[in-house]
Amino acid sequence: MAWEVCWQLGGIYTVLKTKAQAMQSRWGERYFLVGPYNRATAEVEFEPCPAPEPIATALDRLARAGQPAHFGRWLVPGRPHVILLDFRARGWKLAEDKYLLFNDHGIATPNDGEINDVISLGFAAADFFRELAAVTSSVAAAQGEQPMMVHCHEWMGGVVIPRIAHLKLPIKTVFTTHATLLGRYLAGDNPHFYDHLPFMDADAEAKKYGIYPKYQIEKAAAHASTVFTTVSEVTAVESQKLLHRTPDVLLPNGLGVQKFAAQHEFQNLHLQYKQRIHEFVRGHFFPNYTFDLDNTLYLVTSGRYEYRNKGMDLYIESLYRLNQRLKGMAQRPTVVAFIITRAPVRNINIDVLKNQAMFEDLRAVCRDITSKVGDRLFDRAAVGKLPDFSQLLGDDDLVRLKRAMHATHTGRQPTIVTHDMVDDSTDAVLRHLRHRGLLNGPDDPVKVIFHPDFMTATSPLMNLDYEQFVRGCHMGVFPSYYEPWGYTPMECVVLGVPTVTTDLSGFGAYVIRNIELAAMQGIYVMTRRGRSFEQSADELTDHLFTFCQTSRRQRIEQRNRVESLSDMFDWKALARYYAEAHELAMQRGAGISASGGPGRRAHSVPGAHNQVGRVEVRML
Repeated sequence: MAWEVCWQLGGIYTVLKTKAQAMQSRWGERYFLVGPYNRATAEVEFEPCPAPEPIATALDRLARAGQPAHFGRWLVPGRPHVILLDFRARGWKLAEDKYLLFNDHGIATPNDGEINDVISLGFAAADFFRELAAVTSSVAAAQGEQPMMVHCHEWMGGVVIPRIAHLKLPIKTVFTTHATLLGRYLAGDNPHFYDHLPFMDADAEAKKYGIYPKYQIEKAAAHASTVFTTVSEVTAVESQKLLHRTPDVLLPNGLGVQKFAAQHEFQNLHLQYKQRIHEFVRGHFFPNYTFDLDNTLYLVTSGRYEYRNKGMDLYIESLYRLNQRLKGMAQRPTVVAFIITRAPVRNINIDVLKNQAMFEDLRAVCRDITSKVGDRLFDRAAVGKLPDFSQLLGDDDLVRLKRAMHATHTGRQPTIVTHDMVDDSTDAVLRHLRHRGLLNGPDDPVKVIFHPDFMTATSPLMNLDYEQFVRGCHMGVFPSYYEPWGYTPMECVVLGVPTVTTDLSGFGAYVIRNIELAAMQGIYVMTRRGRSFEQSADELTDHLFTFCQTSRRQRIEQRNRVESLSDMFDWKALARYYAEAHELAMQRGAGISASGGPGRRAHSVPGAHNQVGRVEVRML
């Protein structure tokens, strides 16, 4: 169960969407996802269909009690079954639900819209599971089968877990925190978060940041769950201190990896999408000055707009230092560094759009002239004569071409941001870029483009979705200070793009533990733990400077090595950790001594999953 089933809000959506097929291969038609019903997203992601028994009976009972729900399939690979609970229709019971949350669990909540929605969904889910348990109890008892199991993600999906425990339902629960709520606040506000973590008073800090009720919900879910999990060693340490429970199992995130029949195919995609980026760069920079696109490298950082947590501050500082170093090189490349995130914007900058439109006009003129030149060439060749230049390109064609070329030259210095920001003067990224003079001057070998919106194929700027854009880049740079897992560097690896991550990210810690000589394979894990900002900036600058000196052949070889690692991050390989957590939950539920108790890592027990009954409900 999670808030992002059929509703994309953040990284959990990617986890659920890409993991569905791997879960179905283990659980088959007994695998269901539960989430909130949101009409706008359900219209494009959800397909209604009849519910099987005993789900249908439970949903019918729920509807008669005044809680509507929708059953169908999620329109993602695998088309898994989903149950979407209409939490907004539960408003009439909100006061009662909040009273029970306080009376039964000691969690007092304010009149906050987000918290109200989370409570409504949690109590709606608890009512559903209570009805389902009642329907299935007699069947399970007759067949000697194990109770149901529910797996919930993040605090927004966590209310149902303490409710299941309080109601003593025959359901085993697994709770996964992908990033503790309090940890995200603390890391973004405290430059010495990891040094101070052992001495922090979690309750006091949660109250300080005004998130105490949310923190209590997350903590209650962690303690009431049969098995508590998180995604990385980094977050495990954080959970132990802030939630006061050590995770039983670590569940590293994966992706659905697409493998190509021929290895060179992904290299061809890189060339194809790099050409599309070239087209944007021409339109953005060439109206003022030009540079050699064949000697240009594209870097990218992306993710949630957390300026410090995501390492955007370190990225910009390192670009400034790289810019200074490259100025001293005779044969230097041009580096175009992208920052892709979502920030408050009004619209796309009109001058940026105008420049792209003018270059499209120039392209159209060139194509039209090319067509005419081809016809004229054929006419002369057909009569056995070689044409001269004046016979191929007429005066009218030259005038049109000169006018189109002149229109593209505006003389305005290229902007560093593609959109009009809501608050341009206080934006953290723009302030840092201006402070360091990274303003896309003609003599700057490092250019920066801040794209404060998600990359989509429908955008008039590049017409690329995020995956295509990343494939066209040469390197992904993600020097995060706080990163519970780190999907963005892992996506680069799966797409065959060299990447930079850090030992403070869950992904980086996983790479250190599981891949020898990772830097040689194209995954560079920076050391940020115990290092100052200055030391980290120097390390990243050194790595980027070294990369700028690599040849085209070396970059091709590095992409091949990176892509060869992609199988390690496929859900087909990583789903075994989920199986381990689920087996542990069933063992604890069956009264069997688990191989890993609280505070220890559990180990899988061969064949344990065969004990799960046919009417068992697996929900994520």
